[in-house]
Amino acid sequence: MKYVLVTGGVVSGLGKGVTASSIGVVLKACGLRVTSIKIDPYLNTDAGTMSPFEHGEVFVLDDGGEVDLDLGNYERFLDVTLTRDNNITTGKIYQSVLEKERRGDYLGKTVQVVPHITDAIKNWIESVSAIPVDGKEGPADFCVIELGGTVGDIESMPFIEALRQLSFSVGQDNFCLIHVSLIPVLGVVGEQKTKPTQHSVRELRALGLTPHLLACRSAQPLLENTKEKLSQFCHVPAGNILNIHDVPNIWHVPLLLQNQNAHYAILKQLNCLNTATAPDLQEWTKRAETYDNLTNSVRIAMVGKYIGLTDSYLSVVKALLHACISCSLKPSVDWIAASDLEDESSKLTPEAHAAAWETLKTAACVLVPGGFGDRGIKGMILAAKYARENRVPYLGICLGMQISVIEFARSVLCLSKANSTEFDESTPDPVVIFMPEGSRTHMGSTMRLGSRRTFFQTPDCITSKLYHHSEYVDERHRHRYEVNPDVVDKLEEAGLKFVGKDDSGKRMEILELPSHPFYVGVQFHPEFKSRPGRPSAPFLGLILAATGQLEAYINKYQNGS
Repeated sequence: MKYVLVTGGVVSGLGKGVTASSIGVVLKACGLRVTSIKIDPYLNTDAGTMSPFEHGEVFVLDDGGEVDLDLGNYERFLDVTLTRDNNITTGKIYQSVLEKERRGDYLGKTVQVVPHITDAIKNWIESVSAIPVDGKEGPADFCVIELGGTVGDIESMPFIEALRQLSFSVGQDNFCLIHVSLIPVLGVVGEQKTKPTQHSVRELRALGLTPHLLACRSAQPLLENTKEKLSQFCHVPAGNILNIHDVPNIWHVPLLLQNQNAHYAILKQLNCLNTATAPDLQEWTKRAETYDNLTNSVRIAMVGKYIGLTDSYLSVVKALLHACISCSLKPSVDWIAASDLEDESSKLTPEAHAAAWETLKTAACVLVPGGFGDRGIKGMILAAKYARENRVPYLGICLGMQISVIEFARSVLCLSKANSTEFDESTPDPVVIFMPEGSRTHMGSTMRLGSRRTFFQTPDCITSKLYHHSEYVDERHRHRYEVNPDVVDKLEEAGLKFVGKDDSGKRMEILELPSHPFYVGVQFHPEFKSRPGRPSAPFLGLILAATGQLEAYINKYQNGS
């Protein structure tokens, strides 16, 4: 196994995740098999309990792992299926060591950070890197490890030490360190400053790790004298200093790396130039250039709770991007805070209220993504009502599907107090109820998590056609509440159809309103399996409906073309 470690310096949020993913893409383009590991030095055992405002979205894997959003980047870029163990956190490591200590596995020894924690980290990396993630048998050739945070953080020290030991034990032919750093430009002079990177590399070297390559983030391309200075003071050959400057879209990053021969520098360091082929990135080049040349756009109203931070809905935004590009369009996402649509905001913040409704009414389609808690629910219900009554294409994901059921029950069934027991435990008309699922891996856990199968009840529905008439579909879930099976018949009699259910027939997975051009709700999260070049079916349907192409698309596939 060859390890490529990506660390970050100077500031957080430099794009280590995209850099690590892009390195994986370039290596994969050289005919090599690649897997990924993300190390998060926080004490949480996983990302499941963290607020999206705090750490961006929680990405859900097939096995139900709730992980850092960077694993979403890896899956999309490398087209792999990762496991919960591909995300290592301080919490997971300490938990495993403490469980061993309680069992007496350490035979009475004093349990310490070195060697016990560091050994646990090394063993975890070595065992997880051997798990195949690309559908083929046997371990991958390369494992790209991203160390979260910034070099010098107290919390990442045990990981740095473990990685130093790993580099020593596997040998220099099997370990390559790429340090991502910032080259700022200060004031009116416009000079590229290398001092922060020098200090960052010095810190890394003091901890026993020497970078083989530097990946320098900057707004503009690096000047030659900046490169020379970095090479001189950071002890890295000028040819191994990569510049990842700002680009129009992130699909350019693998191309940037290829153009600077990053693959050659990595393969040379790891002594495997003979086993690799020249990188073939034709598909990536085409994808990046296609996006750059798009001129027409489609306006999508995204009605959510966490709109202050776009990372909160990163996978949804990417799924919209994939769907739009396949229709030769650029996505224009109009973010609407759900609470701004509510009647109360017309008195408290009239300008925001008017702007939110204006945005909603000028959008070509409406999307209500998932979320937890009762904030903004009234606004989401109003958005769903507007889309239903005005025949505007609507896609509700998870909470968004539940919202459409509540709105339909209130407006069409005249159950004015219909609600979810999540928001009102004493509602007389609970149309959405707590339906826990006993977790197969976590004692006492009630969340329905990971990949579950949904069976189509009729081949004649829009979603079945979008999924190319599959009898069933496997999608990822993350929820506790579901449509109340006792009210399904009433809802269906009134016109709402539940066209997808689980194997028991008790859990409603997909709803449609046949009298509407495109009014779809899905209990699962289709965004997590969307890929560049393979857009998620519900998202594709939304964009096709918003641009009047849905019928032609469905007819084309029905005719077998």
